Amino acid sequence: MELFRTASVRNLSWLRSRGSSLPRKGWICSGCNAQRIVASRRWASSNGSSDSLPNSKPYYLTTPIFYVNAAPHVGHMYTMVLTDVLKRWQTQVRGRKAILATGTDEHGMKVQRAAALEQVPPKAFCDHNASTFRDLAARSQISNDVFIRTTDAEHKQAVEHFWHMLRHSGYIYESKHKGWYCISDECFYPASMVEKRQDPMTGVVHMVSSETGNVVEWTEEKNYHFRMTALRDRLLNFYKENPEWVEPQSRMKEVVDWVENNLEDLSISRPSERLSWGIPVPDDPSQTIYVWVDALINYLTVAGFPNWTPGRELEGGWPADLHVIGKDIVRFHCVYWPALLLAVDLPLPKRVLSHAHWTMGGKKMSKSIGNVVNPFFAIDRWGVDTMRFFLIHDGGIAYDGDYSNASIVDKYKKNLQTGMGNLTSRVTRSKVWNVREAVVAMSTKEALQGFSETGTPDSKTAAALQKLPVEVATYMDNLNPRDALRAISNRLAETNKYIQLAAPWDLGKKLLKEETPEEDKPALAQQLNTTIYLCAETLRICGILLQPFVPDKADHLLGMLGVDESKRTIEYAAFGADNEYGVPTRDPGSGKYDGLFPPLPVED
Repeated sequence: MELFRTASVRNLSWLRSRGSSLPRKGWICSGCNAQRIVASRRWASSNGSSDSLPNSKPYYLTTPIFYVNAAPHVGHMYTMVLTDVLKRWQTQVRGRKAILATGTDEHGMKVQRAAALEQVPPKAFCDHNASTFRDLAARSQISNDVFIRTTDAEHKQAVEHFWHMLRHSGYIYESKHKGWYCISDECFYPASMVEKRQDPMTGVVHMVSSETGNVVEWTEEKNYHFRMTALRDRLLNFYKENPEWVEPQSRMKEVVDWVENNLEDLSISRPSERLSWGIPVPDDPSQTIYVWVDALINYLTVAGFPNWTPGRELEGGWPADLHVIGKDIVRFHCVYWPALLLAVDLPLPKRVLSHAHWTMGGKKMSKSIGNVVNPFFAIDRWGVDTMRFFLIHDGGIAYDGDYSNASIVDKYKKNLQTGMGNLTSRVTRSKVWNVREAVVAMSTKEALQGFSETGTPDSKTAAALQKLPVEVATYMDNLNPRDALRAISNRLAETNKYIQLAAPWDLGKKLLKEETPEEDKPALAQQLNTTIYLCAETLRICGILLQPFVPDKADHLLGMLGVDESKRTIEYAAFGADNEYGVPTRDPGSGKYDGLFPPLPVED
């Protein structure tokens, strides 16, 4: 037992010391005459790194803010859940303070037109749709600390201040702009990324973005521009020095390629006569700030910008430890955003996780073909923890995931009902043994001497269980919750095989039989306690590690085992780290319908 405990403590020390942040270059504040701008930049440490005060900075991670021009779909839920899992890993398992921000992007041409079609004022339109996204976060059990809206007064103040900083830096100039503009994507495209394409339904030929397939229109207008090309070398140097800044690597390469071959100065305002729904350019109400400049600054707004108190700037969380975004908005977050921050000498976010999209039957989800999944309906049908499990288990990072009800049923039956649920019922409901007695019996060094042997089912199970927390932590720190969840599920499946092979119910029956020789009973009791203890430890450790993924079910499982709430962090996710559990605080139930994962009512 001491061998396993010593190794477990060593591994947990490694887990606690291991961070998910990449080293990055510091930033140096340039001189500035405006007092407020100086105050907003004063928080750089002496060596230029905001990492020099780690204890004062919470782990800050964000979802993108979602457009309110249409109702949320399952892709929005996936982004929220993916970010929430990574946040809960920091708080529930690592015990670290963290801030999760989500919210809605409420300005721009798309929203203005959508409101006009509904014949309602833009703000009323935004209020209604923003509440739907807020409801989705709540229904999905997202542990967000902030829900920001770009119509918030605090955000408007932050955007105006940032604009003043940009202007003061010399990176803004006024010019006439000609180019292909896409309202759906809210951006201009260079001629090299525009092509003619015929609509297969109507036969009408449109000019479209070759990247997204959305219609573009030729626009000529006078507006403000951002000298992004002047930052090409600084961007490329940053990418070179931080090669893992964007995950996955395939998208990091796309970002570098874009900057090397397609970078242009960015039009950062629109004539207010064409776009009135947005934040006016300070001192020039004839122009409205470009929606993406407006939207990206929300991450600073959440962190308290520009009202940072000197010496306490890190308390709001900036720089963000992680932006979680969809692959369709990589350029905005990984080219435009760092360029804007570099221009005003603010530190860049530490990492960006760009996930793939969801398809259905191998086809991209689209309203026009009617295969968009309503997340509220899905939660009502399958349950929130089932949906969270499925989205992480099957969701894609580098490649798209395919959504189907059949896949949800398969994961429920195989991984949840048969895997976690069946093992829990077997261990906690038996009348032949008692979990608490097994935990007490196996708390001595002598009781576990058999684990030092090699090649036995017991020792293999114990060794695999000891390695699991390190394996899961490595995946999580590498922003790979999908493989972390699969590792936990595989361990539960293997332990189900182990208990089937060990057959503790047969051992229990032999102990109760009068004809069993008395001299054989100590060995039978030892093996029975060993088996139950290994299975209970598997459930306890997996329950702790599953808290970010399926919070309700993990809490239910740990309650059925009687694991104290103070012993559900990473320190206790080690073999033999808790010898005080075993008395349930939640009823284990007795039938298939009151178990951890009861049969699904509908399985089509």
